[in-house]
Amino acid sequence: MPHDSKPIPSVDAATAPRSPRCHALIPCAGSGSRSGRAGPKQYEWLAGRRLVDHTLDAFLAVDVDQLASVALVVAPDDASLSSPDPRVQVLRVGGASRAASVHNGLRALLQAGTDRQDWVLVHDAARCLVMPQQVAALILACQDDAVGGLLALPLPDTLKAAQVDAGVARVAATLARDDKWLAQTPQMFRLGALEQALAAAEAGGYAGITDEASAIEAQGLSPLLVRGSAQNFKVTYPEDFALAEALLRLRALAPAA
Repeated sequence: MPHDSKPIPSVDAATAPRSPRCHALIPCAGSGSRSGRAGPKQYEWLAGRRLVDHTLDAFLAVDVDQLASVALVVAPDDASLSSPDPRVQVLRVGGASRAASVHNGLRALLQAGTDRQDWVLVHDAARCLVMPQQVAALILACQDDAVGGLLALPLPDTLKAAQVDAGVARVAATLARDDKWLAQTPQMFRLGALEQALAAAEAGGYAGITDEASAIEAQGLSPLLVRGSAQNFKVTYPEDFALAEALLRLRALAPAA
């Protein structure tokens, strides 16, 4: 069979479509009101470092080919964060709520020229026990998905609905748990799609938007659930700090893989 002698068309590198990149966005503008601490919980010290430093380290340990940049969203007057790593940028655009901080951060990335088709992985600064392998696994699971997804865990415990009786919470019903998952972060979606979803909720004060997936769900889409880890919990209450510190110290003692 004769060989097709048609010339191979040349490709201009400047105009050739590029593969979408991944960026992390870590909101750090919260006050941590439930933590029982005097200041923002992301700056509390655990195992010799600030909580947010452990979180940032996990993302910087992800291969640069998988994660192009990490943006930290802080309050406009917050000068506490910086990093010598060229992948890290600090965006002083934090808002009055977590959703507002994430939204402002997305807008800042878009204004800086980040492609709307790029992926963004939004992660709670207070989930300082996330592992680089978990971030990489989420990227691998979602990079070819039409919607994106999030780390989550199937609910392990019996789930109760409550009613308040004379100021005391009592069981109203036991709910089926077979289809229930506990949402974690990171949550990975197209930057433009997530910004658009949050923009739709902005006028209502982001009511009902408890995480990025809920904003995407409000657009009629179904995010992918990617199994996470029980250790990837959000440091929220006073007792969580001791548990997180113990786990961080155990990891520091573990031999390198």
